[in-house]
Amino acid sequence: MERIGKYEIKRKLGEGATSEVYLCHDPFGSRDVAVKVVYEDRIKGASDPAKLSKKLFVAEASLAGKLRHPHICQIYDAVVAPGMSYIVMEYVDGGTLERFCSPARLLPTDKLVEMIFKCTRALEFARKLGVTHRDIKPANILLSGATDIKISDFGSALMASAEYSQISGIGSPAYMSPQQIKELPLDHRTDIYSLGVVMYQLLTGTLPFNATNNYSMMYQITNVEPQPPSSLRRDVPHALDDIVKRAMAKEVERRYQAWDEFSFELAEVFRGAYLSGAVHEVADSEKFNTLRVMPFFSDFSDAELWEVMRISSWRNVPAGTAIMRDGERGDAFCILASGEVKVTKRNKLLNVLAPGECFGEMAYLSKSGKERIADVSTMSDARIISIRTDDLERASDACRHRFDRAFMAILVERLALANTRLIAA
Repeated sequence: MERIGKYEIKRKLGEGATSEVYLCHDPFGSRDVAVKVVYEDRIKGASDPAKLSKKLFVAEASLAGKLRHPHICQIYDAVVAPGMSYIVMEYVDGGTLERFCSPARLLPTDKLVEMIFKCTRALEFARKLGVTHRDIKPANILLSGATDIKISDFGSALMASAEYSQISGIGSPAYMSPQQIKELPLDHRTDIYSLGVVMYQLLTGTLPFNATNNYSMMYQITNVEPQPPSSLRRDVPHALDDIVKRAMAKEVERRYQAWDEFSFELAEVFRGAYLSGAVHEVADSEKFNTLRVMPFFSDFSDAELWEVMRISSWRNVPAGTAIMRDGERGDAFCILASGEVKVTKRNKLLNVLAPGECFGEMAYLSKSGKERIADVSTMSDARIISIRTDDLERASDACRHRFDRAFMAILVERLALANTRLIAA
């Protein structure tokens, strides 16, 4: 077999009882894709678990094009045809997080926190669309880059009936919440529990509960409290112990009630490490939370904020530093993340900017020239976000549209302020 539909097969990636996964090339999209194929003849003579796999295939296919997020593995296409059906997915070449679940290959805690934070944001995005994953485990989290992840395999997301319960139909019970074990109604808080188990395993290299059979595992999940991760790995901060403990609370009311709570506490751990000097780079988690609360970015979706993070550079600047000079050419604009800057013209103070305000935007808005029209310097230690105009020009239409609207709102506000000053004068 050389093709699956229009997709050219490059090699087989894996196979199961009723399906196979191939690395293929999409000649129309000019990209590599992963194609999961389910063969009808294998299902017809197969056992109930195999028939369940067809149900999960159909459920996953129904989500094609709906879960568009930078940290969710995209489903591009789904085809049901005589003899075989297939799903076309984004190909992620970094492998799964399974290989970091052994004591010999543990990730640094700062990278791990970043990955879990991105998982929380992706799953919050899915929750807003009414989707609960219900099968969160390291094998379903793909690595893309140093700390970027993509959550995959949403096949179980719509399988809510007892007939196709998580226990009998989907994988190992090791990551299931007590509510899944007891076949109680589920919501996003079951995913919060499962992600807590994943975090525990990535921190320590072992599952929180170890058993010789599924029944013993399920008993421990519902009745036994695990050891804190720091008891198994010395460099785990106690703050991470607390996060894991709350995420894995057996009573759903004691668990994190919202993904935002989970995300915030993860970001605070990284922020504490950054301020103490243990981590020297601004974490994606802190960048995201910084942008999320700025009025400038209030209308940006989560996906658009991740895009902003990818095209921007962040730097800490000491007080008294010149950021822009009157008359020089500029190819970027800036947004103040923290601190204060002053805008002057011929040594006359024009404005003092606070966090969340932008400057140098005429480099993007002006069609006639890109010369700076004022001096800008820091009045205190500051964190500056810079975006090159060329990078913004190459951003998605949706992202550029958000910037255009935000700049328009700022220009209207500044014009109104100028008119007020003229009237007062």
